[in-house]
Amino acid sequence: MTKKGTILVVDDNKAILTAVRMLSEACFRKVITLASPNQIAAVLHDDDIDAVLLDMNFSAGINTGNEGLFWLSEIKKEAPLTPVVLFTAYADIGLAVRGIKEGAVDFIVKPWDNAHLIETLQNAYEISIARKKGIALPPQKQIVSKESGMFWGESASMQQLRSLIEKVAGTDANILITGENGTGKEMLAREIHLLSKRKKEAMIPVDMGAITETLFESELFGHVKGAFTDARADRAGKFEAANNGTLFLDEIGNLPYHLQAKLLTALQSRSIVRVGSNRPVPVNIRLISATNRDLQEMVNRRQFREDLLYRINTIHVEIPPLRERPEDIVPLAGIFLASYAAVYGKPALGLAGEAKEKLKAQPWYGNIRELQHTVEKAVIISDHDLLDDGHFDFPRKKEPDAKEAATLEEMEYRMIKSALDKHNGNLSLVAGQLGISRQTLYNKIKRYGL
Repeated sequence: MTKKGTILVVDDNKAILTAVRMLSEACFRKVITLASPNQIAAVLHDDDIDAVLLDMNFSAGINTGNEGLFWLSEIKKEAPLTPVVLFTAYADIGLAVRGIKEGAVDFIVKPWDNAHLIETLQNAYEISIARKKGIALPPQKQIVSKESGMFWGESASMQQLRSLIEKVAGTDANILITGENGTGKEMLAREIHLLSKRKKEAMIPVDMGAITETLFESELFGHVKGAFTDARADRAGKFEAANNGTLFLDEIGNLPYHLQAKLLTALQSRSIVRVGSNRPVPVNIRLISATNRDLQEMVNRRQFREDLLYRINTIHVEIPPLRERPEDIVPLAGIFLASYAAVYGKPALGLAGEAKEKLKAQPWYGNIRELQHTVEKAVIISDHDLLDDGHFDFPRKKEPDAKEAATLEEMEYRMIKSALDKHNGNLSLVAGQLGISRQTLYNKIKRYGL
């Protein structure tokens, strides 16, 4: 192997410096080590550094990771083209992700895997060479994951998201996915699972808004025979079903406040107790949660437990709405076009130029789900191989005016929206005001896109 490049390793642990130097010298022409970050500027000035491996904590007794972020910013000022890889303990993965957002190219978790460390540093070296030559790095070839169906697209925001997901998926850190309805949060959760070390085990999805309060413990934690009237046999809950795999809690913002403590207890203890039993059952899960709600605002309103938010929010990722990445609209429409042409036995279909412009001009408040339904309708009504703008009908949407004659659906929409606004989205209070069950309310909210 031809040795190439010069790397700088900064860590206050001399044993780590020695180990990394011995490992890296087999691949790199020169390896410089520093026990103090105060000398970084001098080394960057005197040597042509191709990549930096930077620890996130240096001061004794301080373990916030903020030092690493500070020195990352200093390196970016001194040598903006030099890639920085962060060196972090497992507990600081959240800060490492913040470092990625602030300019680091990757991170390594201690204790590290030797092959992964070398591969990461070699990738950083390749990035350095490309930056110095002004060469753009080759883009990802696949815009759709073959296994999960996750659409990555071509927009900068989605490519940044993809890069972040590929870095954190291999850890066991809890991940919170946020984004508007229809952006593909469950699909992203499935992609994370498939990229994780748990991919050979199951990913168990749970729609938290669809579980009735009375069945919450039975659904998540299971029950034993005779625990209640219909408990005719022992039954494992979702936690046990996801053991050694991934548990995906969708719409977690809809979980009633008084039930959140029970979920938190299971996550903290890493065990569950079936309804009707006193025996704790250990569970080993990777948790991914998703919501379209602002959980921090809910915490401020005492609608969501702050300690639960910290527990599920080690890594926070947000899927941008479709209207903020218009370059992804037409490629995504093309995918749906091909899919529904096959479903409905149509020949290969294409989009005319005016149709593409019309699609890109729409706000898509229902995001990918709305685009999918729109394309399906166009395929059904089309008699031509090329779809023009006339195949896509977008009636002007507005909230029904109370003064206008309204259909029953419009009246129901207004009543539910008014109650949601009045009670700040508290589904239990809204259901009580409307005189319907929480499950019925949840189904109607999904139906009307509220």
